[in-house]
Amino acid sequence: MLHVTSGDHAAARIRAMGVGGEVLAWQDVLHEGPVPAGLDLAALTAVRARFIGARGWEDEAIALAMLTARDARLAATAGEDEVALWFEADLYDQLQLLQLLDWFAEPARRPAKLTLMLSGASLPALDERQLRELFFRRRAVPEGVLQAGRRAWAAFRDPDPRALEALLADDEMGAIPGLTEALRRHLEEFPSVADGLSRSERQLLEAVAAGAPDLRAAFVAAHHEREDPVFLGDTVFADYAVRLGGGPHPLVTLAGGAPIVAPGRGETATFWAARAYLTQDGLDVLEGRADAVALRGIDRWLGGVHLTPGSCWRWDHVAGALVPG
Repeated sequence: MLHVTSGDHAAARIRAMGVGGEVLAWQDVLHEGPVPAGLDLAALTAVRARFIGARGWEDEAIALAMLTARDARLAATAGEDEVALWFEADLYDQLQLLQLLDWFAEPARRPAKLTLMLSGASLPALDERQLRELFFRRRAVPEGVLQAGRRAWAAFRDPDPRALEALLADDEMGAIPGLTEALRRHLEEFPSVADGLSRSERQLLEAVAAGAPDLRAAFVAAHHEREDPVFLGDTVFADYAVRLGGGPHPLVTLAGGAPIVAPGRGETATFWAARAYLTQDGLDVLEGRADAVALRGIDRWLGGVHLTPGSCWRWDHVAGALVPG
């Protein structure tokens, strides 16, 4: 039996249950960086490893080796008696689940039994009794869920984000609890028509403007207190802070105007203990007098969509719709 889950913390809890089987953590932050269409698993893994290396989250060669070993284990599951999928309702988990459902939508890749445990709560936060109850209530994944997952994964990778937007009104997506909400949250990462900020960026700036005493407190205020469910890890939040604090027209800065830079080895504690401040440009953007994309440009991938100054889809939170730009 193989258990597949999103990350190391959940994997450790599943192993500790003692129900047997191997545990595989999927380990990819799919809501960040390129996930382009038209690539098989091996080619997509190479793109993802390159992105992870470029962000400094891991050495590219190490990331590629880790993800390639993960893929090889997935490819061997056709001979398993059961593959149990353990995921949560947040954006991070839902996108990983879509990738796996797309894989298993091919009949030749399926194990003898494919089951799903979809938790509304954080898996690492569940006690052993709750995890066991979830495990023993698992159900076989029906064909409708596999096909809904395949369609949603293709739409997420489409270079035209309207493919993904169309799924918000698609009743078939209800076969995967939490998916519609997760996809909407992903679309909120597109720059706003109001100020050029993604939802996460705006919440970060608002936390700084409200006087967060350090970047750790800003993370809690901007994400943990504003998101339900929580989906962002501190590594990605730190990356947002570095992005907003660098380049032309930085929106945040450290004391004395020092730029926010990614922490080096052994500097993590110092990074999170630093206090950030809005620049004048940051204040102008936050108060609607300036547009972040117009000021700073943009070069960001969201799934299959590459946002650049010449091709920048935006999110209208009032209308709940994308606007071409």
